[in-house]
Amino acid sequence: MFGVVLGLAVLKLGNPPIMAKFVTRPADLTEWILIAWPLKVGYWLLGVTALVGLMVARRPSAIPRWLLALPLVWLGWQFVAASRTVDAELTRQTLKHFTACVACFYLGCCCLDAQRQRASFWIPIVCALVLVIAVGFEQHFGGLEQTRRYFFAYIYPDLPAVPPEYLKRISSDRIFSTLFYPNALAGVILLLLPVSLGLIWQSDRRLTPGARGLLMGLLAIGASACLYWSGSKGGWLLALLLGLVFLLHLPIPNRVKAVIVALVLIGGLTGFLVRYAAFFERGATSVVARFDYWRAAMQTAAANPLFGTGPGTFGTAYQAIKKPESEMSRLTHNDYLQQASDSGFAAGAVYLAFVLSVLWRGYDKPKDQDSRIGFLVWLGLLGWALQSFLEFGLYIPALAWPAFAFAGWLLQTKAGRLSPH
Repeated sequence: MFGVVLGLAVLKLGNPPIMAKFVTRPADLTEWILIAWPLKVGYWLLGVTALVGLMVARRPSAIPRWLLALPLVWLGWQFVAASRTVDAELTRQTLKHFTACVACFYLGCCCLDAQRQRASFWIPIVCALVLVIAVGFEQHFGGLEQTRRYFFAYIYPDLPAVPPEYLKRISSDRIFSTLFYPNALAGVILLLLPVSLGLIWQSDRRLTPGARGLLMGLLAIGASACLYWSGSKGGWLLALLLGLVFLLHLPIPNRVKAVIVALVLIGGLTGFLVRYAAFFERGATSVVARFDYWRAAMQTAAANPLFGTGPGTFGTAYQAIKKPESEMSRLTHNDYLQQASDSGFAAGAVYLAFVLSVLWRGYDKPKDQDSRIGFLVWLGLLGWALQSFLEFGLYIPALAWPAFAFAGWLLQTKAGRLSPH
C-alpha cells in the first residue's frame, strides 16, 4: 500500500505545495490519468496508509533515539516558525507537505519489513520510474510540442493567472515528464535508478541472467536519455559522481578500478563540456541566478535568524530584496539555505543534521544481498541530498516523500542487520 502511494506521488504529485492553488481537480477519467493531481488527494492516500501502518508499527529499538527524534524536532520548529509567517496560506500548504514527509519517514522505519515486504513495496516504485521514463520519451518525440499547442489554444485563455515558472517550463524543449520541471526529473532519476537496477538484478528467482541484463540495460539507457534531454547540468554531474562511487565499491582489483574510474571521469566531463559549451559561452545564466537566490536567502536568514519569514515564503521575501535584473523565483534552489531563510537557523541546522545522520548511519559496504540493496538506496539518497544544494527537492512531494521513506527504510534495515536480535 505504501509503495503504491509513493509510486503515485512520483507520477502525480510533482508540483511544489506552494503552487497548490494552480493545480485543479481533474474533471474526468482521462484527466485523472494524464494530468497532475491536487496535493490533497495525496494527503488522503497517505493518511489512510498511515492509519493502516499504525496497526503494524513498532519502535525500531536499534536506531538511536536522538536520530528518531530529529524529524519531529524539525517539524515542531516549522510549526513554531509558522507563527511569524509573512504569508499564512503558503505556510499552511508547506506545513501539510512537511508533515507528510515526516509521516513517510516513520512509515519507512516503523512499518516496513526489509525481508517480507521487499517486492510489494518496491515494485510499484520501480514501475513508477519506468512510466516516468516512458512519459519523458513521449515528450521528447513530439508530445511536448503537442502539449504546448493544446495548452496555449485551449487552457491558457481561460486561466486567471499562470505562474511564470510554468510558462517557462512549457515553452522550453527540455523534458520534465511527470515532474514540476526538468531538474526535478533529474532528481527522480538520481533517487530511484540505483535501487531499481539493483532490484532487477536480484530477481534471479524469476528472471534469467540474460533477461535481467536486458531489462537493466533498457532501464539505464532510458533513464540516461531522459537525463540528457532534461538538460539538467547538475543532474549530469551528480549522476557521474554516483557512478564513480558505485565503481569504487565494486569487488575488482584496484588497478582495474582506477582505469575504469579514470575513463568514466574523462568521458563524462568531456561530454558535459561539449554538451553545455554554448551555455557557458552565454555566461551560465542559471548559475548566476542561483547565486542571487542564495545571497537573498542568507540575507533573509540574517534578518530573521530565529524563525525566518515562515515555511514556504522565500518567494515573498525575495520579491522585496531581489536585484531588478534578477529572475523571480519562489524557491531558493538550495533546500538547506531555504530552511534557514524560511524557518530560522535552528531549522536549517536540524534538517542538515538529519540528512547527514541518515547518510552516516545508513551507509554500509555492499557485502551480501540485503546490504547491496541498502547500499543502492543509500546511493540514491546521496544523490538527492547533494542535489538539494542546487535544487528544491524537499519541496516536491514526488521527490521528498520517497526520499524520507527510503531514509526510514534504510535506517531500520541496517539496524536490523546489526542488531543481535
